[in-house]
Amino acid sequence: MAHFVPAGPVQCEIRVSNSRFITHLAPASDVATARAFIASIRQQMPDANHHVYAYVIGHGGTTTLGMSDDGEPSGTAGRPALAVLKGSGLGDVVVVVTRYFGGTLLGTGGLVHAYGDSVKAVLEITERHEKIARTQLVLAMSYAQYEGIKRTLANYDHHIDDESFGTDITMTVTMRVSDVATISALLTEQTAGQIVIIPT
Repeated sequence: MAHFVPAGPVQCEIRVSNSRFITHLAPASDVATARAFIASIRQQMPDANHHVYAYVIGHGGTTTLGMSDDGEPSGTAGRPALAVLKGSGLGDVVVVVTRYFGGTLLGTGGLVHAYGDSVKAVLEITERHEKIARTQLVLAMSYAQYEGIKRTLANYDHHIDDESFGTDITMTVTMRVSDVATISALLTEQTAGQIVIIPT
């Protein structure tokens, strides 16, 4: 099953009865990143009345959830924001809804709608990327094998992170976890078992 994450940070604004709701959404692969993002929004808009947040880190059964009403009546802000975020199917995501009070009380029902709608609005403009599990391998090879190995790797989604040229060549490569077994078998066959493949 495919897991989707935000491609990058986005923001939008809606107005409800003169109150401004400015929503920032960003990718966050762990709770520390989510908390740092929330703190950065607070610093950008220190004069706002509320910074309501919600985050979903991970996917499926292994998610870490967080939310805060940040001074709004309990259950009227963080909970609806988190419910919409969870319903989106995105993981590794944090959202902060910043409210500037416009003078008109919205009531609990109005607040629930306003915060839920704010998150819906930002999700509508959020570009999604499939989250692909990747891993790093170190490949040790002879100079004679180098070009052939690069040609084989070119057929797969990979990135060469580092190469060192000594007595042999050592290449550090990041690739999809799902391709490791296939690539390892191909390279072992291609080099008659001479290549050394070390998972990092």
